[in-house]
Amino acid sequence: MPSVTDDRLLPLLPLIYVAWADGALAPAEIALIRRTAADLGADAEALAPWLDPDAPPSAAALRRLADDLTRRADGHDPDDLTALGLALARDAADDDRARVRAVAERMGLADPDAITELIAPPSRCAAFGCLEPVDLDVTPITRWLERLRPDDRAAARALLSHPSFTHVYDRPIADQRRQVLEWLERVAEAGVGRRAYPETDPEGALSRFVAAFETLALFDVSLTVKCGVQFGLFAGSVRALGTEKHHDVLKQAVDMTLPGCFAMTERGHGSNVRALETTATYDPERDVFVVHTPDDFARKEWIGNAARDGRMATVFAQLVVGGVSRGVHALLVPLRDADGALLPGIRVEDCGPKMGLDGVDNGQIWFEHVEVPRTHLLDRFAEVRPDGTYHSDIVSDGKRFFTMLGTLVGGRVSIAGAAVSVSRVALTIATRYAARRRQFGDKGAQEWLILDYPSHQRRLLPRIAATYAIGFAQEALVRDWEAMDGDPTPEGEDRAQSLEARAAALKAHATWHATDVIQECREACGGQGYAARNRFAALKADSDIFTTFEGDNTVLMQLVARALLTEFQRQFDDSRIFGLVRHFAGRAVAAAFDRNPYITQRTDRDHLRDREWHAQIMAARQADLTHSLGMRLQKRLGRMSSFEAFNQVQNHALALAGAYAERLTLDALHAALDDFGGPAEQRAILTDLTRLHGLYAIERDRAWFLENGYLDGDKARAVCDEVDALCAELRPHALALVEAFAVPEKCLGAIGAE
Repeated sequence: MPSVTDDRLLPLLPLIYVAWADGALAPAEIALIRRTAADLGADAEALAPWLDPDAPPSAAALRRLADDLTRRADGHDPDDLTALGLALARDAADDDRARVRAVAERMGLADPDAITELIAPPSRCAAFGCLEPVDLDVTPITRWLERLRPDDRAAARALLSHPSFTHVYDRPIADQRRQVLEWLERVAEAGVGRRAYPETDPEGALSRFVAAFETLALFDVSLTVKCGVQFGLFAGSVRALGTEKHHDVLKQAVDMTLPGCFAMTERGHGSNVRALETTATYDPERDVFVVHTPDDFARKEWIGNAARDGRMATVFAQLVVGGVSRGVHALLVPLRDADGALLPGIRVEDCGPKMGLDGVDNGQIWFEHVEVPRTHLLDRFAEVRPDGTYHSDIVSDGKRFFTMLGTLVGGRVSIAGAAVSVSRVALTIATRYAARRRQFGDKGAQEWLILDYPSHQRRLLPRIAATYAIGFAQEALVRDWEAMDGDPTPEGEDRAQSLEARAAALKAHATWHATDVIQECREACGGQGYAARNRFAALKADSDIFTTFEGDNTVLMQLVARALLTEFQRQFDDSRIFGLVRHFAGRAVAAAFDRNPYITQRTDRDHLRDREWHAQIMAARQADLTHSLGMRLQKRLGRMSSFEAFNQVQNHALALAGAYAERLTLDALHAALDDFGGPAEQRAILTDLTRLHGLYAIERDRAWFLENGYLDGDKARAVCDEVDALCAELRPHALALVEAFAVPEKCLGAIGAE
């Protein structure tokens, strides 16, 4: 909508504003205004956009008009809209005043109270005003964000629209657990669990389940975690580690006729799965495995579904056959009968009060010489035959162990998706609040929206950009993991190892991001963010476990660094490590080109916003860190074990893994932007969002880039200035960017939904 440039229109604009804001202009009113404008000698073309009934002014255009009129009226104290309009046109003749007053009377706007629709005294200005309008079609952006399995996402949203999916705050834990179980049963009835696997749905696929899982995470994290335990971990372990004879259990798991658990973690061993102490000893005379908890440190702990609902568990234990330990394997162990009573030899205790996730019944499990049939061994990678012989096509115990764990990466993939979802919820709530909450301003003037403060823009907009980026990195991982599934070739094995590293890096990066986003958004909403009804309490308490669930993030990032050093899990011999050093040195030499004085000192806007420079400097950082880590390890390996050597460079390894994760997300956002097929206006906004993400990542680690010669002081300061500029340019679209997340209204807290 064009700005007002013809002063002869000013007497009519207050009337036009109030008429459109109150509803619509009738055809007779439009004709009257046009005649009066002609009598005033106003430009008909300038007036036309404000009088088109087929394309009425948008809410944003009306808001801009109101702000313009309010600014022009500064210093005037008019009694009504007519007086306001005439005051704006200071040299209006008497007959012009009569014409304008006649129009106001015909439109029913001559009442002095009508002026308060446009300009309210400062004393009446509310701190919580109306949510500012979204002056952008976000539908193309939403489609772009949800292009992977949109039908499954829509089905999950439809499921959430049922009245039973309603938050009730301050519910007793027992009631919360019953409610979440009822929700989970509805989710199962809707077929969400079956969609995960081709064995239970002809069109079943990991991406279908993840799409629904991410959508459910918008609503309630307890439901999401319980869903992940039942359909992802329990059913997923049966499908990934078992064989066809176990498919009946798989079908019962996805239909919720057999609630289950995933019993891996022990009190004494969590991340170090290889050292688990629970034993499963084969007895050939009775053709059973005897599952036993040897001491209190071997009890299974933090097992979801165990305290109340689980009737069977996938139990990870040291397999002992013929007196020989064959390493950790998985077995199906019944816990309860059909009536929910514990079976002989099974002891279960509730884990007790937690920070959050009150809807999930975490428990501790002890096994006292529990016997299970030999066929309960999940034997895709190893079997025990009736004569008591152990057989596996994978000769190496270590390779077999990591192959078994690698099939369960889907849990980490799902958790990363849930982290993106809770970030979207928090950012939607906080941005809506910032687009309505007013605080401070010039004396006698309307207070400012807090979203207009540069400091507040910095709190929200870079995190919105990062959430877009991580979401696309998650989408790319799901696509690639699904495409690789079941490839038995050596190339497929190499791809699987690479994807496992990506999944670990993204899970850590996404969940740390969610924790940061929720805290920042809570603070950005002030005291309102502390109220339970506004969801931050639940988001914070329920999602905090993501950083240690499905692998402690710090441990996962160490695994990522080892993977980037090409199979550091194995003992490095001297020739191998020197080969790695030569490889990394070559990459570093190529990266050194980016440290020439021209690049490190260049501060023009085109360069700073160049996505190719962003991608190059992030890749150079990863190559530099990889090279220096390899060199530091090489110096130590002749003097100490590889375990001790890696421990001494642990912080360096974590920095490398973090750089890798940031490069992954930036590259994913670049690739996604290239595929955006929406209108040019939206593409321009998303391009700036992408630039903001790249520059903000550089700014956050500018100390490293300065220390290592990739930036000089002036350029580092210029990067900060450009982040500020991009935040200011994106501010008018902040609300649109979070509305594109399409979070259902019932999933938002009170301050986000009003």
